Order: sequence, then structure tokens, then C-alpha cells
Amino acid sequence: MTQNPAVDRDDQGTDLHDPKELRKVLSSTLVGTTVEWYDFFLYGVAAGIIFNKQFFPSEDPVVGTLLSFLTFALGFVARPIGGLIFGHVGDRIGRKKTLVMTMIIMGVATFLMGCLPTYDQIGTLAPILLVVLRLLQGIAIGGEWGGAVLMSVEYAPAGKRSLFGSVPQMGLAVGLTLGTGVFALLGAVMSDAAFNSWGWRITFWLSIVLVVVGLVIRLRVFETPAFRALTQAEERSSLPAKEMVSDPVTRRNLLLGMGARWVEGVAFNTWAVFSIAYASDTLGMERTPILLGVMAAAVFLLVLIPVAGALGDRYTPRLVYAAGCVFAVVAALIAFPMLGTESQVLAIIGIVLALGVLYPFMYGPEAAFFAGLFPVSNRYTGISTVYQFSGIFASGLTPLVLTWLLDQAGGGLQYILGYFVLTGAVSLACTLAIRKRDQFEEDEVRTEVRV
Repeated sequence: MTQNPAVDRDDQGTDLHDPKELRKVLSSTLVGTTVEWYDFFLYGVAAGIIFNKQFFPSEDPVVGTLLSFLTFALGFVARPIGGLIFGHVGDRIGRKKTLVMTMIIMGVATFLMGCLPTYDQIGTLAPILLVVLRLLQGIAIGGEWGGAVLMSVEYAPAGKRSLFGSVPQMGLAVGLTLGTGVFALLGAVMSDAAFNSWGWRITFWLSIVLVVVGLVIRLRVFETPAFRALTQAEERSSLPAKEMVSDPVTRRNLLLGMGARWVEGVAFNTWAVFSIAYASDTLGMERTPILLGVMAAAVFLLVLIPVAGALGDRYTPRLVYAAGCVFAVVAALIAFPMLGTESQVLAIIGIVLALGVLYPFMYGPEAAFFAGLFPVSNRYTGISTVYQFSGIFASGLTPLVLTWLLDQAGGGLQYILGYFVLTGAVSLACTLAIRKRDQFEEDEVRTEVRV
């Protein structure tokens, strides 16, 4: 029987756009990013609760928290390195093989974090080993995100790139729910002494179980049609990073993309990481209700990310993302005063509004938006560079910056709110400055794969 040449097939003739295959691809990207974000966010939660006391002890609790958040930031410094390394590998040998490597590295590093002795047990070697493992986490997630979203975007049928690209983004919500949920559950069923002594380690050991599940699913997925077409056309770039920066269009998109992401990274790390330490350490609120608030926000996030992705297909990812930049500032102006009331109910509502309801308007269409800034030949490198290099100042430094601004304001919120206005304005301007003619809306080597 003659096969339709316009249909993408694997080496055995399987239709890669068959609904069953598409569900397999989407589930693999969702599970994969869930594992990666679960591992990565465990550190963020532990940084403000456990690590600041057990690995960075100090007579001044502010100093201990700052040091702990500094190591949190180091993970984001390592992410661009991972983005460049695995971006190059992904553009040269494919998305699938690269994603298997990143998942293994991430899982092993997280598991070993749960095995580390504390400062009281081995002294300064404890924070040193913690930093090394945090750097490995950063390198792994630096290569994971770009490949995961490209698996979805490059498999997407015409007119559904933003929706498909939002599916791996949902892994952030699931990973955050699992990470904070496990912390909250163990904190509720265990005494504080037991949890602080060894209970927190269980959350890190669970990573191995998730990694095994993720690998089983991921290994069953085929390479993306766009990359296979690029390979058959013999148009793979030998040096994707050089190609990306030498072309004036992709170089401009690279810089504007990093600026566009600033407020997105600030918003997420404010509500998913900083708010926990702020509510418990500064406001003296109980830890468990705030963790439950972040969990509730993650549930809303899970539901609304694909909604925002679908809106991106209808109104373009760029316009929906621009609206999200405005919403991020509005959220800060509303939610921070709600936390300041020290009411647990209002604090939870504020976090849910900021993180669960308004933040998805940036995160949902983000994958398709950034993927459209680069051609297939250097797309893995390009999207990873935009996301991971901007992550240094947009994400990794946020808890550190906000802690410092809070201290400088004597516990007031005016400097933090001003920071949100600044980052929101810059991101909105960069988003709107990205020209439609400079976006690669469809894959140039689109799906003309023949068997």
C-alpha cells in the first residue's frame, strides 16, 4: 500500500500525527517536566525552611536565609550552561536523546541531596556538597525545559502550537504541587523535631521513583517531525549558537526574549518561593497553611495554563503574553497587601490570585512564543538561551533581591512593589518590540518526511 507522503511516519511506518502518538508525546513531556520541576522546586521550598538552618547556620536568621537563597540562585546560574550544552546536543543529535540525559542527571542530584550530612555533622563540606548538587540540578533543568517544550510544539498540528506548547508547562504546576504538598503533608503528620531532623529527606528520595516512571514513558517517544525533516534535508547546523548570534534577526529576538521573560521569572519565584519565607519568617505566620496556599495556587495553575495556551492560538502567543506582563504587576499590587494583613485566609487568596489565576497568562503561551523566535536548526539552543540566561536575573536572584529590598525598607513593601512595576514595564516593552515578520510561526522544514 502506498503511504501518504504528507504524513509523518517513523521508521516502522507509524503515523506520528495519529492521536494515540500525539497523546504519548504530550504525556511524556508532561511527566518529564513534572519530574524536573518537582526536583528543582524542592530546593526552593527547602531553602527557606531547612537549608538556611541546617546548612547555613548563622546568629542572624536574615543572613542564613540570604545565604540559602544565594545557593538557590546558583542553580539558575548553572542553567544557562546546561542550556548551551544540551541545546547544542539537542540541535545536533535530537530532542529525545537529550531529554533522557537531563532527566537522569536531575534525578540523581536530587536523590543525593537527601543523603547529605548537615553543617553540624561535617562542617563547611556540607554546604559545599549542597552547592555542587545544586549546580548539577541547574545544568540538567537548563537542558530539559527547551527540549520538552519543543517536543510538544514541533509535534503540534497547524493552529495548535500554543496549546500543545502549554502541556509541558503544566509540569511546573504538577511539580510545584507535589513538592509543596509532600512538604506540607510530612510537616503535618510529623513533629517539627522529626521533620527537621530527617523527614525532609524523604521528599528528595522520592525523586528516584518519579525519574524511573518518567524514563519509561520518555523512551517510548519518537523524535519530532521537524527535527527528522531537518536531518533528512541535511540542514542541521554544525554550530547552532554561532548561527543564532550571527543572524541579526535571531540575535535581536534573543535579546528581546530575555527582556520579555524578566517579570515572568520574578512573578513565579515571588509567589512560589519567596512568599513562603516572607510569611513564616517575617510575618510569623504558620508554615503549613502557606504551603497549602501555594498548593491551591498550583491547582489553578494546572487548569489555566492550557486555557491561556489555547488563547495564544486564537490571539497569538505574543499578545496573550503581553497581557500577562500587565497582570503580573496588578497581582503584586493586590496580593502583597493581602499577605501583610497576616490573615491566613487572605494570604492564601492572594497567593492563589497571583500565582494560580494571573500568572498562567504568561506561562501558558510562553513555549510557543519563544519557540517562534528561532528556526528549527538552532531552536533548541535559542529557546534554552532565552529562558535560562534570563533565569539568572529574572528567577534565581528574585528571592535574594526581594529579601534585600524588604530589609532595606524596614519590612515595608514599597521597594518590592516598585521592583514589580519596573520589571513589568521592561518585559511588556520587549514583548511588544518583537516584530511579527521576525517570528518563525511554522517550521520551515515542516513534516515532508517520506519513508
